[in-house]
Amino acid sequence: MPRIEAASRALARPAPRRWAALVTVVVLAVVAALAVQSVRPPAARPAGAPAAEFSAGRAFEQVRAIAIEPHAAGSAANSAVRGRVLATLRAAGLDPEVQDTVSVQGGELSSSAGGTGLAQVRNVVALLPGTGSTGRIFLVAHYDSAQTGPGGNDDAAGTATVLEAARALAGGPRLRNDVVFVLTDAEEACLCGAQAFVEQHPLARDGGVVLNLEARGSGGPAIMFETAADNAGLVGAFAKAPKPVGTSFAVEIYRRLPNDTDFTAFRERGFTGLNTAYIDGAAVYHAPTDTPAAMDTDSLQHLGDNALALTRDLGDRDLAGLRSGGDATYFPVPGGLAVYPGALTWPLAALALLAVLALAWLARRRGLATGGRLAAGFGLALVPIIVVPVLAQLLWALLKVIRPGYAEQPIDPYRPFWYRLAILALTAMIIFAWYALLRRRLGPAALAIGGLGWLAVLGLTLAALAPGGSYLTALPALAGALAGIAAVFLRGWWPLLPLTLGAAVAVVVLLPTLIMFFPALGLNLAASGAFIATLLGLAVLPVIDLLHPEAGGQRGLVAARARRLGALPALAAALALVACTTAGLVVDRFDAAHPAPTHLMYALDTDTNQARWLSAEAAPQKWTAQYVAGPAATVTGTLPAFGDELLLAGAAQAAPLPAPQLTKVNDSTAGDLRTIRLRLTPQRPVRLVTLHVGAEAAVTQATVAGRPVPADRTAGGPWGFGLVFHAPPADGIEITMTVRGTAPLKLRVMDASDGLSTLPGFQPRPADVGVTGSHSSEMLAVAHTYTL
Repeated sequence: MPRIEAASRALARPAPRRWAALVTVVVLAVVAALAVQSVRPPAARPAGAPAAEFSAGRAFEQVRAIAIEPHAAGSAANSAVRGRVLATLRAAGLDPEVQDTVSVQGGELSSSAGGTGLAQVRNVVALLPGTGSTGRIFLVAHYDSAQTGPGGNDDAAGTATVLEAARALAGGPRLRNDVVFVLTDAEEACLCGAQAFVEQHPLARDGGVVLNLEARGSGGPAIMFETAADNAGLVGAFAKAPKPVGTSFAVEIYRRLPNDTDFTAFRERGFTGLNTAYIDGAAVYHAPTDTPAAMDTDSLQHLGDNALALTRDLGDRDLAGLRSGGDATYFPVPGGLAVYPGALTWPLAALALLAVLALAWLARRRGLATGGRLAAGFGLALVPIIVVPVLAQLLWALLKVIRPGYAEQPIDPYRPFWYRLAILALTAMIIFAWYALLRRRLGPAALAIGGLGWLAVLGLTLAALAPGGSYLTALPALAGALAGIAAVFLRGWWPLLPLTLGAAVAVVVLLPTLIMFFPALGLNLAASGAFIATLLGLAVLPVIDLLHPEAGGQRGLVAARARRLGALPALAAALALVACTTAGLVVDRFDAAHPAPTHLMYALDTDTNQARWLSAEAAPQKWTAQYVAGPAATVTGTLPAFGDELLLAGAAQAAPLPAPQLTKVNDSTAGDLRTIRLRLTPQRPVRLVTLHVGAEAAVTQATVAGRPVPADRTAGGPWGFGLVFHAPPADGIEITMTVRGTAPLKLRVMDASDGLSTLPGFQPRPADVGVTGSHSSEMLAVAHTYTL
């Protein structure tokens, strides 16, 4: 292989390099600051803001009144919140109604582990009529909370936003289109409130545009993370919001995740719309720490600003043609949202690859790299792409060993800032070290082109698999390749201009996505943030080269000194990695305000009068270990509602608690079909009841509280047909089943309430030990078997 001096292999060779590096880094730092600002929420407005504006100060008063205590569907606290919602809407001049009905979880909605999910729901609905409506806009949030926390953010934030928007809209000029305010019930239980509305309420009959408002944390920007199909028209409207934050890549990812919100029910029913939430600070999600005090009111302001502006914009549009034009590609940029048609995805991805190939050809023709070095640069660029995410995930695994409580925080710790910086330092360390090791052997041009080559290949791959995410690598690859081509033809300081512009494009495209994805997927998926950071590092390799001394023609001590200087960036990043990790461990300690989450349940089998403590922890923590031990196993045999979840268990004292009562109301036979009508009645205040039929009985059809339910949803194991009914009425629910055959029916029933503090043998948690935000945390279950 012919030798090409290192100094001759760079795309830019300015002199002096120190000033070039300084100028370029300063410019990119300014661009980075603007990119970060593009995804920061606006400042909260005070309660005295003009009446036509959204005020986080006014909305926060609603949050404080709503999130006094947990208010799961069916609870007395839930009724109190509903009463406040009704009173607030009436005070705004609206005429709200309560939709009181039974809803069956349907379609592709996340199914209960124990079979079909149902609930008695009480949605609050209010209509603001338009002057000449072309369709309806539905402003949606759920007013119930998880049973473990008061829901200060999830979803008091969304509920307060709807109420404050309703006040502003009802008190302002009439819009052309109808606006329907929908505060759903039982979202946390089974999404049944939204399902009931779209299936049963007359206002939902003709569909429309839904704006769903959520929170999965306590702060950060309000991100529009999900859309219905053919979103180009809606995204165009969203781009005009006061501060639109969202990315089509997030939509692609969310469509592939098994997650649901109320938006799912609307989308599957044919509505179009947008789903928005703020998601940082996820350690409080569903936990007792999800209080109003935990909320960043700037995030509430962002949620409300965009929701109100979008409603006003859509309220005066002709909604008939809104759903058209396919899907758009979009992402945040300083000053707004970049949007272009999805039809450009493949052309841009192909153009990026062609531009990189053209740069490689030009570099070879100009003697900046040989064919062998270009091939080696491309192959070896895969090293940081693989190594960095793996090491990032291993770093988080190490932190969970050092601090076991992190294992029970499914997304992020309470204060993840320093750990996120540690991931960035780790990324920089690997890229700097990789670059320093290979720079003299392969040359800067070969490495830079190799990195751009992988960005272009990923752009094509994403165009095929997740079109909305292709821009993430295709645009930096295209900009970097065009910048490199321009730099080859320029001399002196001039090559810095296109190279800096190319790097700036990469920063603008990738940095906001990195900021959004750190909280979106959390440190439990640290590899995802590290992967995006690595792509950014590869895109700015020509700038990284300026941090190294020229090496061409150097020998002896001068060359050795150049190698030492080239190692300084990697060494500095390594020190930053250690410092940030240490700072994270020092800052993010568990205390009374940030307790270590623990998971515990209690289950009593009244058939045998035996009780067990149960826990979903991967390994028992110090406090939980006094109740449960391994190995983890399923409890489907006796508690089919828990499905195939692996649980730790331990013996418990039996408490004098009554099992739910199952009464046969009617029993008839026609041929080989037996129809049996039952009433399932809880004997104590409970959050849910369940019923499961032995797998040996084939249930052909069933109705629950007058609603048909699928007969093919089973709990697995020794159990067939099953149901979970949330917020059951005190006088019970009626169940009618048709079963093939006349053999005796084995039926397992269970009810569940919340709270373990009154149970025999329970020891209160220390101040720095808390409750995991889970739908089964603190559950007290009582089960019994009936044979009919």
